[in-house]
Amino acid sequence: MTSVEENTDHTADSGPSGYAAARLRLLQEESQSGPSRRSALAGLTDEWLNALFATAVRETGVRGATLVAVGGYGRAELSPRSDLDLLLLHDGKAEPRALSALADRVWYPVWDLGLALDHSVRTPAEARRTATEDLKVHLGLLDARTVAGDAGLLAGLRTSVLADWRNQAAKRLPELHSLCRERAERAGELRFLLEPDLKEARGGLRDATALRAVAASWLADAPREGLAEARRRLLDARDALHLVTGRATDRLSLQEQDQVADRLGLLDADALLREVYEAARVVAYAGDVTWREVGRVLRARAARPRLRGLLGTRGERAGTRAPLAEGVVESDGEAVLALAARPDRDPVLALRFAAAAAQAGLPVSLHAVRRLAAQGKPLPVPWPAEAREQLLTLLGAGEPTVAVWEALEAEGLITRLLPDWERVRCRPQRNPVHTWTVDRHLIETAVRASALTRRVGRPDLLLMAALLHDIGKGWPGDHSVAGETIARDVAARIGFDEQDVAVLGTLVRHHLLLIDTATRRDLDDPATVRTVADAVGSVGTLEILHALTEADALATGPAAWSAWRGSLVADLAARVAAVLRGSAPAAGEPEIPTTEQERLAVEALRTGEPVLALQARQEEDAVGVDLVVAVPDQPGVLPAVAGVLALHRLTVRAADLRSMELPDRLGEVLVLRWRVAAEYGALPQASRLRTDLVRALDGSLDVPAKLADREAAYPRRRGVVPPPPRVTVVPEVSSLATVLEVRAPDAVGLLHRIGRALESAGVRVRSAHVSTLGANAVDTLYVTTPEGKPLDPAVAAALAASVTAALS
Repeated sequence: MTSVEENTDHTADSGPSGYAAARLRLLQEESQSGPSRRSALAGLTDEWLNALFATAVRETGVRGATLVAVGGYGRAELSPRSDLDLLLLHDGKAEPRALSALADRVWYPVWDLGLALDHSVRTPAEARRTATEDLKVHLGLLDARTVAGDAGLLAGLRTSVLADWRNQAAKRLPELHSLCRERAERAGELRFLLEPDLKEARGGLRDATALRAVAASWLADAPREGLAEARRRLLDARDALHLVTGRATDRLSLQEQDQVADRLGLLDADALLREVYEAARVVAYAGDVTWREVGRVLRARAARPRLRGLLGTRGERAGTRAPLAEGVVESDGEAVLALAARPDRDPVLALRFAAAAAQAGLPVSLHAVRRLAAQGKPLPVPWPAEAREQLLTLLGAGEPTVAVWEALEAEGLITRLLPDWERVRCRPQRNPVHTWTVDRHLIETAVRASALTRRVGRPDLLLMAALLHDIGKGWPGDHSVAGETIARDVAARIGFDEQDVAVLGTLVRHHLLLIDTATRRDLDDPATVRTVADAVGSVGTLEILHALTEADALATGPAAWSAWRGSLVADLAARVAAVLRGSAPAAGEPEIPTTEQERLAVEALRTGEPVLALQARQEEDAVGVDLVVAVPDQPGVLPAVAGVLALHRLTVRAADLRSMELPDRLGEVLVLRWRVAAEYGALPQASRLRTDLVRALDGSLDVPAKLADREAAYPRRRGVVPPPPRVTVVPEVSSLATVLEVRAPDAVGLLHRIGRALESAGVRVRSAHVSTLGANAVDTLYVTTPEGKPLDPAVAAALAASVTAALS
């Protein structure tokens, strides 16, 4: 069988060779490309098939038949090596032999040219019945158009097929969604593959066609912005691939990417892949939004009969909006903006919205994201503290971070917040060890790092380093060197202080140091360990670097991390830590109380009751206010105060508790300094806080029961199960007390539960230091025996275990 390009020795314009010659000329015209060439090729093919069909009708005498193009040909989108999908539609009146002869006179010339042909012969009733039974046939008929013959036959069929599609949407669309998911599992995610299938992979041409089918159902519609352009880019890439290979292939193999890029006028294979990935990202995101909307509509339809019954008997209301954060609510399974939200007046709203959605494990409303993109006010530089904390909360939310981040990225919000992100967006990684593009790898690293935050003293720096460690890719030279400069600039703009900026720069510069050294150097050579110690500089930075190394490797792919590699890195980190501890400063004791704290303590001792004061913070970008509480020393102070704050929906950002001895006074006073912020709404009045605190201390207010009731009524949603709490005894930090370090997810009543566990164990809290970093709480507690002595090591270990159990 000869190919189209070879069969050019005849000259009959309406014959096969005439069509072949015209087709070859069209494909060789450099001025013809993209949609115009596909349309012209479809038009040329229409003329040829129309002539074939007319001749065949005259020769066979068949009447009441039409030649129909379906699928891609029906959309007039013919790539150079596309199949021809044809249906011979007839009214059923012709003799079977004549009808077969008519079909042969059309099919054989197509085959003779070496063109792939998908064909069928049916009456309208047969076609409709087959469509009902076969989803793929139904999809093809949605794009059917007449090529030759009686157009009336197809008009009636199209009306019936579209009506069936819409009437059967509740059944058909879940089938189509299942088909898309199965194909994605088989072919992978187009935008992350080094050799992607432009048609079958997720985000490819078949998914774009599926979105057209969803729109035809009138049940939901895909986000249209950028979708047509993305589809055009994928089709253009497939056209170029067909012309380069001379085959009907959809797989963009490595050896052909440079040629395809050249044909498309792109710089190189990386530029080609980045353009393809960007298009696939648009299609995949549109699919996510569309299928979520389909699910919502179908659930609503299924619930209507039940809802009418409930409304008739119980009067329950639909459409409840549950608050998630200031300006953010949950509605119908999505995170949406509150009715009173003002993006134009609240520059932190976009990050707060994203963080709240990720923490709750909710998808974000497309309308809300677009409103934030259109109306959002730019953040000042440096960022206010709340913006920085919300970014860290988003990064620390685990797996839900990915979908929320990509939704913001699809509408341009990420590059607006972090302009340097543009360089890594959709950037391919040629190393086959890598599973993801650079941008997705950075987010995946943050996801992995969120599970390791219990291991480090500064989870915020770990999460930021995870986000920025490969930010230098796309710039000339060593990406670690370029990345250090970028990371320092980004960190300063985000509002980290000079010391933290320096640490982040070190982490990005040396993010490959541990894995490279551990696997390529002699760890028994003292010079090896000293070199790493000199580069890292401190035990705290080493601790973060160790966790970052693991998160980076786990996010790279299955081949990048193993138990063996992990043991080598851990061995190196232990050796480096031993060197660094020789000069590392030990943790100090609590600082001396201020004059204001001492004044409140005197007043509390004089009255015998709690005294508190709310004080605005002086920093320009401060989050929340300072609450200072002085209480005569007595059991249960820590859980009582923490519980009252939780009942009033106050989030503890930081806290410090110390026992103060007053000169010339009998007894001691506990002074607690808290930095608190309202979860949403206004701060409560200080008088109400004091009243509830008095009741909590005298036992008339059952704080645990109240907290349990509120949790039962409004359970906090979590997108993923966070890593378990970790309570450890920190050795050699204080000679006066035993030091417990608690790392756990920040949650309502966390410090209250810790305090109750310590009270139950009969230990005395000498001081407590609480720090909330993003979604994580790191609480350090100095505890003693009732006589004021450090705990026996065995008792301390048992105490750590009991606190862990109380938090689990």
